[in-house]
Amino acid sequence: MLSGMYIHIPFCLNKCNYCDFLSFKSTLEERNKYVDSLIKEIEMYPKLPLETVYFGGGTPSLLTPEQVSRIISNLNLKEGAEITLEVNPKTVNFEKFKLFKAAGINRVSIGIQSFNDEKLKLLGRLHSSSEGEEAFFLARKAGFDNISLDLMFSLPNQTLEDLKSDLNHLFLLKPEHFSIYSLIWEEGTNFFEKLKAGIYKETDNDLEASMYETIIESAHNNGYIHYEISNFSLPQKRAIHNTKYWKNEEYFGIGIGASGYFENIRYKNILNFPEYYGKILNGVKPILEEEFVNKDEKEIYEYILGLRIIPDGIIPRGKYIDICDKLVQDGFLLKNSLKYTLSQKGVLMANDVFDKFI
Repeated sequence: MLSGMYIHIPFCLNKCNYCDFLSFKSTLEERNKYVDSLIKEIEMYPKLPLETVYFGGGTPSLLTPEQVSRIISNLNLKEGAEITLEVNPKTVNFEKFKLFKAAGINRVSIGIQSFNDEKLKLLGRLHSSSEGEEAFFLARKAGFDNISLDLMFSLPNQTLEDLKSDLNHLFLLKPEHFSIYSLIWEEGTNFFEKLKAGIYKETDNDLEASMYETIIESAHNNGYIHYEISNFSLPQKRAIHNTKYWKNEEYFGIGIGASGYFENIRYKNILNFPEYYGKILNGVKPILEEEFVNKDEKEIYEYILGLRIIPDGIIPRGKYIDICDKLVQDGFLLKNSLKYTLSQKGVLMANDVFDKFI
C-alpha cells in the first residue's frame, strides 16, 4: 500500500561544486508561489493516509516554518508519521528549529558533508564545521530526538586520516542516523570540469575501498547498524521513508523534478518552472515522463533494491534462485534458509552484484 510522499524543494543558497541536483536561487515571493503550487499538486492525488513525508532538495530548510506548516496541514497523516526535513546549517537557528518542530517536522537530516573546513570550502559549502555542529546541538535543544547527519568521503585529496577525523567528530555527536556517500563525479558540475582539466583526480580504488571498510568498522564499534549500503542507524532508528524506496514500495513524488511511483508507474515531474506552473494552473499533473513497471521488472527492482537493505536481504523466486546461489558460490551473497543477503565482499562490489539481475 502506498503510504509515503517525497516533496522536492528546489531552492538553494548556492550551487555546491559537486552537485547536479535540480536547484535554483530564489526569493521569498518565489518560494511562496512554489508552495501554493505544491499544495495544488498534492490535491491532484488521492488523499491516502501517509506514514512518511520527506522534504528533500535543494535546501528545504530555506522554507519558512509557516510554509512547511501549510504543506503539512494539507496532508492526510497517519498517527506517528515520520516527517523529515533536510537542513543546511547556514539556514537555521534555534527559533527556526523550534517552529519547524511545531509545524510537524519530527526528524531532520542535516547536511554536514565534512567536519574539515578546508574540505567544506572545496565542496563549495557555505557553512563551517563549527556551524554544522552548532546546527546539530540547536536541533537537539529544540527537542529533535531523531537526527540524521549526511557526510561525504572519497573527496579530492582526502586521506584516510582525514576521514577518520570526520568519523571521530560524527561519533562524538552520536546522531540517531547517518548517511555517508562517496563522491560521484557528475557531468556538468564544477568538480567534473576540474577532473577533466586534470586539476583533480579520482581517489585510488584501493584507498576508497579502505575508506569504506573503515566507515563500516567504525560505525559498528560505535553501536551503529549498517542497514543499507550508505546508511547507518542506532537500533530502531532506520530512515522509514527511505526504506520504502529499497522495499520497492510506491510513493508520491511532488514538486518540480520529483520522482514518484504510483499504481505501477514510475514517473518524473517537469524540470522547469514555466511548464510546471502552467500544468498546475490547468489542473494537470506536471509529469514529464512515465514508465509502466510490469510484473517481471517489478521483481527485478524488488531484488536489486531489497539487497541494499543488508540485514533483511531477499527471498528470490524461480530463475533468480540460481543467480543467487551462483553469487553465494562467488562469495558475494550469504544464504540463511531461504534468505540471501550481501556478504562483506558483496557490499564492497554491490553494483556488480546488482548487474547479475538485469
